[in-house]
Amino acid sequence: MRSGNNLIIAVDFDGTIVEHRYPDIGEVIPGAFEVLRELQEKGHKLILWTVRDGIDLQAAVDFCLDHGIMFYAANESHPNEEFNKYISRKIDCDVFIDDRNVGGFLGWEKIREILIPDSPNIKRNTEEENTNQDKGFFGKFFGSK
Repeated sequence: MRSGNNLIIAVDFDGTIVEHRYPDIGEVIPGAFEVLRELQEKGHKLILWTVRDGIDLQAAVDFCLDHGIMFYAANESHPNEEFNKYISRKIDCDVFIDDRNVGGFLGWEKIREILIPDSPNIKRNTEEENTNQDKGFFGKFFGSK
């Protein structure tokens, strides 16, 4: 984890920010840009981490710019990073937001609750959710008991 409270967060595009329509761009997943903007306002760095490249990557970057999100980097750990394209590597980040997570995509409201717990935009629990609050670590992420 980085020093201080600021994180580097890698965010997938297709299936996470927008619905899957690759190579086209799908409809925006509700809450995506609102939560991403809030994360940036809190000082977190966002990296677009996607299978897209070339003109498809540029289309995704432009789409996000049109919705008020400028990523710190796209498909790299740092802007303009140089690496040997034949060497496999992981991206340098603290958190991944991706629809391919174990347990599936948590949804933007749950991501807000986890990464911005002091957000005034968190929707308050219903009575049924209040009775299931002490589910433990995995329950908080996957909704199990």
